[in-house]
Amino acid sequence: MEKYQYIPKINSPRDLKKVSVSELPKVCEEYRTFLIESVSKTGGHLGASLGGVELNVALHYVLNSPRDKICWDVGHQAYVHKMITGRRDKMNTLRQGDGISGFPSPFESSHDQFIVGHACTAISQGLGLAVARDLQGGKENVVVVVGDGALTGGLAYEALNNAGHLKKRMVIILNDNEMSISKNVGAISKYLNKIITNPLYNRIRNEVEKQLNHFPRLRKLADYGFESFKHLLVPGIIFEELGFRYFGPVNGHDVIGLIKTLENILKLDDVCLLHIVTQKGKGYEFAERDAEKLHGVTPFNVKTGEKVKSPSEVKIQAEISYTEAFAQAVLQLAREDEKVVAITAAMPSGTGLNKFAKEFPDRFFDVGIAEQHAVTFAGALAKGGMKPICAIYSTFLQRSQDQLIHDVALQKLNVTLCLDRAGLVGADGATHNGVFDISYLGHIPDVVICAPKDGAEMFHMLKLGVDYPYLFAMRYPRATIPQDLQAPTTAFGIGEGEILRDGADLTILTLGSMVEPSLKCAQLLAQEGIQTTVCNMRFVKPLDKKLILEAIQKSPYVFTVEEHVLTGGFGSKVLEFLEQKEIQDVRVKRFALPDEFIEHGSREKLLDRFGLSPERLAAQISETIKLGSHLREHLPS
Repeated sequence: MEKYQYIPKINSPRDLKKVSVSELPKVCEEYRTFLIESVSKTGGHLGASLGGVELNVALHYVLNSPRDKICWDVGHQAYVHKMITGRRDKMNTLRQGDGISGFPSPFESSHDQFIVGHACTAISQGLGLAVARDLQGGKENVVVVVGDGALTGGLAYEALNNAGHLKKRMVIILNDNEMSISKNVGAISKYLNKIITNPLYNRIRNEVEKQLNHFPRLRKLADYGFESFKHLLVPGIIFEELGFRYFGPVNGHDVIGLIKTLENILKLDDVCLLHIVTQKGKGYEFAERDAEKLHGVTPFNVKTGEKVKSPSEVKIQAEISYTEAFAQAVLQLAREDEKVVAITAAMPSGTGLNKFAKEFPDRFFDVGIAEQHAVTFAGALAKGGMKPICAIYSTFLQRSQDQLIHDVALQKLNVTLCLDRAGLVGADGATHNGVFDISYLGHIPDVVICAPKDGAEMFHMLKLGVDYPYLFAMRYPRATIPQDLQAPTTAFGIGEGEILRDGADLTILTLGSMVEPSLKCAQLLAQEGIQTTVCNMRFVKPLDKKLILEAIQKSPYVFTVEEHVLTGGFGSKVLEFLEQKEIQDVRVKRFALPDEFIEHGSREKLLDRFGLSPERLAAQISETIKLGSHLREHLPS
């Protein structure tokens, strides 16, 4: 910290206010430099945070947080906010196990109002705080920061509609971080903005509107003239029509100008929207050049912008990720069948569909941050005769529960859901862990739920999915496919599993990402003289009932292993089946993730912590069997 003049002294918003306004550009540059150096070591959402530096500083210079409330949408822009509010010295733990979150969290700081890892929520939350304030006679300011990408989501528009109607005093800041400054940011725009944010202008406007209420005919004429004028000169006419006072667009990297604008807007007793334009990745050449690549990053080399590979990554270069295997599989299917179309919700690169988009641009649809629309849209494509493959992260598909049931399953439409990031995701933590999908999909009639252990199974499952007449879901993790599992697979049908290893002492029923740990667990148990049958079930619904019945005839012990929460998961489906068959003479133990929200940390360490590593599985199974044998020895004959 020796090379920094200002930020070592800023440990709270109060400290920031001690800096003169004229020195704030230097403060911003220090935060920007610190941000690049810090995130290069920990990884994180760099691009949006670099673009939001001046906004973060301006907000805390003008507001009195936490009395005044700042609501962040997602929170990719809030890293400097974290530093200003006392967490600068913890940035080296960002997204690390037991470190600070990559998103705002009220459990971390009173300056964070909500946990925000999913987009489009902040306007609803800010409006709720503003209404609660007014009902209790409060005076605090409520400011919402929302990125332009979040305005593709329906929830944001529902909130805008309600906020414009209720007219509660609050400010929504639309951070438009397109790659270049728009044409509207120029001399005319600056001039207009000075006029419409000027306190004198607003006092005159309010007084004129008050007086015109006494003269209805004159009011009608004045409204007509004013509306015509607005349509010519006000860029944000849509927001004005929704009931907002619109200001902007203004340069989001002019921290002094932002402060003056915010000070004037906060004096207004109205619902206001300030449109600022920023550059994603501002101040870091590689992030400016490729904003998508450096949006969310793992540790990287500051001088080159290139990812720093860990020793484990160097070892597994020959392996591919499940996402890469999906990208290859969906391309192959599309080449074979011209009815195959692909849909994603603002994640073409994250889901691997960017390759599909290049080869089949007319059959690729990125609908933006709008998962509900993506699902209903996919259902209608199916109704029209296409074969839609909808690739969405497991955690984001949660938002589409009604659409999955009403718009697809109830209509008996064929949509193939590809749930990337199913299971633990690591650094993004509780907001992004895809550990609930079996639960929220498993109760839907006719749905098929499967999980591939490798690329060959993934391709075959996708092929089954596009030809299945109803809703079909395939879940897979953010992980690499173990090289020893990358092998050709024989054809299988829906609900058909396989035996990978035979043993007489116990049976492990597993699927997807837990196949490899289960096989390694069986090898460890063999060293203790315990012989294990390992069944790759492939399908959660429907289960391979014949395989389960054969397994329990071999041994009295059945263990289920899954990367999903215990409640409502794969193990629960097995128990339901055994209950239906009235089978009681088998002992079942389920290994799964606990019924809690799991925070950030490396996926490998979290799996071990919750008993899903090969070593932990073997130890627990061995103990269970030994305990069972001990009990049988002491039972009366």
